[in-house]
Amino acid sequence: MDGVEHRLFGEWDAGDPCSAAEWADRARKEIAACHEEDTVPILVGGTGLYIKVLIEGIAPIPEIDPEIRRVVRAMETERAYAALQIEDPYRAALLSPGDSQRIARALEVKRSTGVTLGDWQLAKSGGLGEDITLHPLVLMPDRTWLYRRCDARFAQMIENGAADEVAALMQRGLAPDLPVMRAIGVKEIAAWKDGEISKEEAIEAGAQATRRYAKRQFTWLRNQAPADWPVAEIGHGNETINPEGYFAALLRE
Repeated sequence: MDGVEHRLFGEWDAGDPCSAAEWADRARKEIAACHEEDTVPILVGGTGLYIKVLIEGIAPIPEIDPEIRRVVRAMETERAYAALQIEDPYRAALLSPGDSQRIARALEVKRSTGVTLGDWQLAKSGGLGEDITLHPLVLMPDRTWLYRRCDARFAQMIENGAADEVAALMQRGLAPDLPVMRAIGVKEIAAWKDGEISKEEAIEAGAQATRRYAKRQFTWLRNQAPADWPVAEIGHGNETINPEGYFAALLRE
């Protein structure tokens, strides 16, 4: 962390799932605490949904009936999409027929609550976008450079004990659908530890998963970030790429 204070980092036990709404609630409290201390909180990260919920709020959707969720999640994507086209045609038109996660979410919300996801989202609440002065910056480094950094990062994770962390998670027998068990690198390292693949194959697979996630971040930031957020294209010419230094210089300004 280079001596910089980080908050809400390592705050949840691996066995305790944390939703975007729960994280946003904690984040709002930390931001308020920083303001009381006359310090400026810097929000960093790449999980677009969490940032969106924090700033814009979230729809007050009731808990989904477990049986409805089980049935919907067990459906083949093609069948679920066909059902969504009938039960919530507006949402279906917005989604790709292969987007299994969002299709299932929209369908289970409609079946469990009787209200479409779109209508629930009209009642969003809890966002702090109107209560703070936000200075956003979208960093868009050269993709080739970023992918090399993704590869180096995963290799460094292995050197710094990631395999031991995954082994400890495996010993706990945690449910495979918990967020921590679906984190980048966990599946790949677990396969290595179980003897299914080699260490080298695990490193390559983990690095590839990291690159894929970075690609999804690019896509989200291009298409989902507010249009008025400034974008810093870094390293697309001959300049040296140093996003951290670039950001620090902007803060000084």
